[in-house]
Parts: sequence; structure tokens; C-alpha cells
Amino acid sequence: MQKDIIVIIGGPGTGKTTIIDGLTAKGHCCYPEISREVTLEAKKQGIEQLFLENPLLFSELLLEGRKKQFRNALEEPHEVVFLDRGIPDVLAYMHYIGDSYPVFFHEACEAHKYSKIFILPPWEEIYVSDDARYENYEQAKLIYSHLTETYEKYGYNLIEVPKDSVENRIDFILGSLKARN
Repeated sequence: MQKDIIVIIGGPGTGKTTIIDGLTAKGHCCYPEISREVTLEAKKQGIEQLFLENPLLFSELLLEGRKKQFRNALEEPHEVVFLDRGIPDVLAYMHYIGDSYPVFFHEACEAHKYSKIFILPPWEEIYVSDDARYENYEQAKLIYSHLTETYEKYGYNLIEVPKDSVENRIDFILGSLKARN
């Protein structure tokens, strides 16, 4: 069986989680973003904002979690699995903050290849900051640029999802997948 692992990316506050939730509600197999989980676990251990306090450790935990999601997606009985962010996101965020990272981060991007990448552009009208999303809108735009650059570096052609209603965005994604079959 052909397995399609589809990743939905974008800067913070662009609607990724809302789209993943919508796809899940329609019966699609979806894996959620794991950074909030990593952040909450660190808070339980007394670290208020792990990404800010120890970005390399935070990124290593994300990398391991996303590699696990990829492996699990391969085992799913579904032909299509949607992921909220992919492995190259980790590198894009490290580029954004100007930190270096070990070579195994790059190797993970090379070893885990996704079928298709949908990117959500910055959208100020829906952007909201919260406890786990500390970036402001200007920073979100910079992150979007780093995401674009990083995924393209690994050979991905990004499909930009138009700013529209959640339903229309989901229809666009599903329509784009059907169009290639």
C-alpha cells in the first residue's frame, strides 16, 4: 500500500491545529503538534519555558517525538496520515533563534521524507498569543520564512493553503491530494 505522510506547517497562529482538528473530525488519521506536550511536561518539572531556557534540549525532545510520529504513521492502516508539523520544523526554529545543532538533526531530515507539505501563511487576523505561543506576529512572519527556507532546502515543494474558512482550507488540502491521484 502506498503510504502518504502529509505535513501541515506554518508559523505560530496560522491555523494548523484547527485544520488538523477539522481533518480528524472528518475521520482522517492525524497526529497533533507535540511542542505543547513537551512544554507542559517541562513545566511539571519546574521549567517555565523550556524552549527559551534550553532550546537544544527542547529541540532534541521535539526531534525524537516527531521521528516517533513518523514511524507510527508508517504503521497506520490508513493510506494518508496528516501531521501537525514535521522534523524540518525543528531545524527551522533553531535557525530562527540562531542556534547551532548536532549533525543528527540534519540526518533525521534526510532519513524521514514526507509525501507532501502544505504551508499556512502568516495571517494577522487570526493570530493569537498564549502560554505556549510566546512569539508576536512579526516573529511569526520570520518563523514562516525560516520554515519555507528549511523545507525547500530538503527538496520539498510547498503548497500554500489560501487564507479562507477552516472548511475551505480543508477542502483545498483534500482537493490537492485527490488532484494528484
